[in-house]
Order: sequence, then C-alpha cells, then structure tokens
Amino acid sequence: MKDGFIRVAAASVDVKVADPEFNRQKVMEAVLHAADRGAKVLVLPELVLSAYTCGDLFWQTPLLEETKKQFAILLEETRQIPVVLVVGMPLVLHQNLFNCAVFLYRGKILGVVPKKHLPNYSEFYEMRHFTPGKRKVEMISLLGQQVPFGMNLLFCCENVEDLVLAAEVCEDLWVPMPPSTFHGMAGATVICNPSASDETTTKDAYRKELVSSQSARLVGAYIYASAGEGESTQDLVYSGHNMIAEYGALLAESARFENHYIDAEIDVQRLAADRRKMSTFVTEETGEPYHRVYFTLEEEETKLERNFPRTPFIPADKKDRDKRCDEILTIQAMGLKKRLAHTGCRHAVVGISGGLDSTLAVLVTARAFDMLDIPRENILCVTMPCFGTTDRTYSNAVLLTKKLGATLREIRINQAVEQHFADIGHDSAVHDVTYENSQARERTQILMDLANKIGGMVIGTGDMSELALGWATYNGDHMSMYAVNASVPKTLVRHLVRYYADAAKSEELRAVLLDVLDTPVSPELLPPVDGVISQVTEDLVGPYELHDFFLYYMLRFGFRPTKIFRLAKLAFDGVYEDVIIYKWLRTFCWRFFAQHFKRTCLPDGPKVGSIAVSPRGDLRMPTDASPSVWMAEMDELKETLGLS
Repeated sequence: MKDGFIRVAAASVDVKVADPEFNRQKVMEAVLHAADRGAKVLVLPELVLSAYTCGDLFWQTPLLEETKKQFAILLEETRQIPVVLVVGMPLVLHQNLFNCAVFLYRGKILGVVPKKHLPNYSEFYEMRHFTPGKRKVEMISLLGQQVPFGMNLLFCCENVEDLVLAAEVCEDLWVPMPPSTFHGMAGATVICNPSASDETTTKDAYRKELVSSQSARLVGAYIYASAGEGESTQDLVYSGHNMIAEYGALLAESARFENHYIDAEIDVQRLAADRRKMSTFVTEETGEPYHRVYFTLEEEETKLERNFPRTPFIPADKKDRDKRCDEILTIQAMGLKKRLAHTGCRHAVVGISGGLDSTLAVLVTARAFDMLDIPRENILCVTMPCFGTTDRTYSNAVLLTKKLGATLREIRINQAVEQHFADIGHDSAVHDVTYENSQARERTQILMDLANKIGGMVIGTGDMSELALGWATYNGDHMSMYAVNASVPKTLVRHLVRYYADAAKSEELRAVLLDVLDTPVSPELLPPVDGVISQVTEDLVGPYELHDFFLYYMLRFGFRPTKIFRLAKLAFDGVYEDVIIYKWLRTFCWRFFAQHFKRTCLPDGPKVGSIAVSPRGDLRMPTDASPSVWMAEMDELKETLGLS
C-alpha cells in the first residue's frame, strides 16, 4: 500500500454446477491464497457460488437458498481476512432474480452490484432467468445488514484515497457504452469484472483487447476473473481467462483452459497523477448519482514484483525499439523541415564535436534536408577545437561530416578565448566555470554569426537530460535557432545513433558512428590528460541512466523522491548501491529546480515523447520555485538510510 501500490488478484476456481457448498470451499481456498500473497482485492468469477451454467435451475428455490446460506458462511469465514472480495452470486430482490457482484470485507457486505446487460442470443439466455440491474442505488436488507444495491456504487478506501473500486459484470464490458465508463468518470480507479466468458477460437484476443483498452480509456486498472473448469460443457467451454490490466498494459494474464490464480501490484498513485494531468479526463457523475461506501485497509508495504525497466524511455524489444527510433528521427526531421520551409532557409549550421548529441543533430538535419531535396553540402558543420579537444573526437567530427556529404569548417578558438580571458581579466590557469563557459559561448557566437553570414539556421544539439540537469552553458550551447534534440533523453540519444549506424549503407559511416557511441560523454572544456578526455560528464553530475530514470518518474507521474528512490533500488539492484542512488537523486532534485532559469528561454524544438521540458508546453513552472519540499524529503530519506 505504500506509495500507492496495491496487490490485486483474480482467480478461477473449480466449481460444481448447482453445488454452492463445494463452490464456497473452493472460493475460500482462493481467498486464503490471496491473503497469503498479500493481495488486498480478489475478484472471483460470475455466479461463482452457484456456478454460471445452472440454466433453469436458477428458478429452483433450493439452489437460491443454499447459495445464500453458503454466502453467509463465506462472510463469517472471511471476517478476519483483510481482503476485499468480489464474489458472483444470484440474488432475489423484490421477487426478481439478479446476477450480482457482491463486495464483502471482514464480515461486512459493502454493497451489491447487479449486472445490467443480459445476453439473450444463441448460447446465452440470461434474460430467461435474470432481471437487468439499474444504476439507481437503494438500500436493502441482506443477512441482517443494511446494504446498498445498484450499479452506481463506488467503494472508497479511506486510508488509500486513490483506491476507488467499482464493478461491472461480464457482458457489461462488451457493450458500446460499458457501465465502467460511467464508473471511471465518477472517480473509480479500479474496475472489477466477475465474468463467465465462453471460449471460441480467437475470442481470447478480442477479450484481451477489450480489457486492456478499457483500462487505457479510463486511465485505470481492470481486474477480470472468468469462469473456468467445472462449468457445464453441455454446449460451451469456459477457459478461466483471467487478466489484470493497468492503463492499457496487461500486468498479469492466466493460461487458458486451467483454473488459475493471478495477482499483480497496481499503482493507484500513478493513475491518479495521470488523471490530474489530463484536462480531457473529467471526473463527474452523469445521470443517476453515485453512492459511496467507505472501508479501511490494513496498513502494510506491498512487496513489489513487477518490473521497472532501467531505461523507461527505451522499449526492451528490438523490433519495438527500432520502430520507436525511426519514428523519433522522423518527428525530429519533420519539425526541422517545417521550420526550414517556413523561413525559406536552405542552409544549416551545426556545431560538430564528435560527441553523441551533435552527431544526432547532424543526422537529423541531413534527413530533413533530404526531405526538402536540399543538397547536404548546404549543411555547414563547424568544428571548433580548443583546450579540451582530443584527437579522437576531432577525427570523428571530421569523418562524420565528410561521410554525410556536409560541408566542414574548422575554426580553432584558442586565441579568441585567450583574448577574451585578457579582456575580462581571467587567469587562464584557473580552470573554473568562467574558463569553461567562455569556450562554450565563443562557439555559440561563431555559429550564430556564421548562420547570419550564409543565411542559415543554427541547429541546437543539447538533449533533454542535460536541460533537466541544467548541464548547459547559459547563452552558450543552451541557445540555438531550432533545438532538434530538446525532448530526447540522453539514454535514447545513444539508441537513435545506434539505429542509424545499423541502417547505414556505408561501412565507414557505420564505423565512425560506433566510435562516437564508444566515446565517453564530455563537454571537453578542460585540457585532456595524455591525449585522453579528462572531463567525463557522468563523473561530475552522475550516470545519465539514473537521471533519465528520475526524470521519467518525476515529470511523467509527479512521484515523490522516496517513491522514485524505491523504484530505482529495484530497477538498478546489483548495479548501484543505495548510497549512490541517493546521492544522484539528491543532485537531480536540487539541480532540477536551481537550473530551471535555463529552460524558461529555450529555443523551439519538436516534442517526441510523453515528456518534454519546453516552457511553452509541458513544463510550466516559475524560475524561483522552491525545492524545499523535495529536499526535506531527501533529508528524511537520508536519516532512514543512516547516511552521514
């Protein structure tokens, strides 16, 4: 439950048709297993206490009374078990029979949700036996308890406010306007569906698509438990196809044709955070008002078993990764293409360093020029060696430019920078921030003036990770006329360049791109040692794979530092010690606020993913915002970890 993680479960159990006692015993076995696994919500199949395929036996008083009797026993048996159960059973009310999902918790019946859409075609004849449910909620007496009955029920956890349960039953999901749509709009974050879906060839794929897509539309979680082995096979077979989905992603799925228990931890904080960000997702009640039932879960930390990838911006599957890379390169190039066409500009100026970012920028520029049928020689790649430039990066910059068919211009800036030091009275032996930034600003001045001279556009090279950390020289490499990499994180830059290398027809171009990938990330503003780069960025600000992880969960979901730390520990287990993760997370939080002034005046650049730091779109915050809340939490975490 900590950090909004809740373990939820779905189970298909062995049943005997019209044998409620046997079925209750099997349900209880699933309940005990769920409790042992730490699940807080367990959804069981439709009409599980009686079995779904009873047919006209649903008209028999002995079956209905025995089902109610066994439900009473189940209610008592679960009085000390801290699991919210969603159990399917038939229930007589006002001389009508309803197909119901009953919520119970610790001996209390929280509410009863009747099924609305009753199939009455070919193999299903539910309308022969049951009455359709209504949205309006009324209070009924059930086993001596006053219980709300109706479709418009929300079950709200008082100590995990983002956990709000609701239910629809089987066919309700398959209709054009499922009840869960209204539930989600009223505030439900988790939909429970006790189902009895028969199995026919290819139906499982459609069923899976329904569950995952509904969870995506609702920005919620969906727990689907379906009847399985034990139901009558007179005309149909039930496969026990259980699923748990969260925001379009299938977290758990059972194998078909066997009765299985599945569980997964859902993140209700994440769901609530995304809903807050989506102006098009408005929680409001439509039609009949909703009745809210409150319950309290026992506090405990949910053991996390789901996978948190170390590189959340990058698909794990190579096929998906290649598709993503090609799409991003196209988005970047299309953005630049439009800007070039709009301005009538047929020349571009790129500061080429032999590093990853400038390499990606020139690759994107070349693609945009190809789209516009502008000769690549109109791309002016400028290499500006200075105090920290190494032979390796210089050679790669030169070779890359030639292999792309662009125009190379070399301008050594040593003397200009030394003159600048003299002008401002700076000792060149002092390798401080003035020493470094003077070089970066001299380079930017040259690029801008060359662009003026040839009627060109300066293409920015800086990436989103650098901008998040403020690892850029203000009015130096921070500035350009169009920043093609502005929403590409550093970990993704590497994959984009590798994708281009893998697709390169020229062996020489592939070789230089691979060497760029193998070169340490560095601004090369300090003199090399024995010809080798002495200023490695990740030694100074921390590993980019960590910072990109922090960036993703902070900006995408607004997670607090302690939760991000917890997820990073799991993702980077065996890679970084806790003290290292803490160190760089603290650095990230501080720099993110302190360096925001650089992001408030960024040049235009295309957004390529769900996260961006443009002050005009995705990241609107004042420059003088205080980081005290975040840093105070980092201080508390430091004490918890026992760090000095």
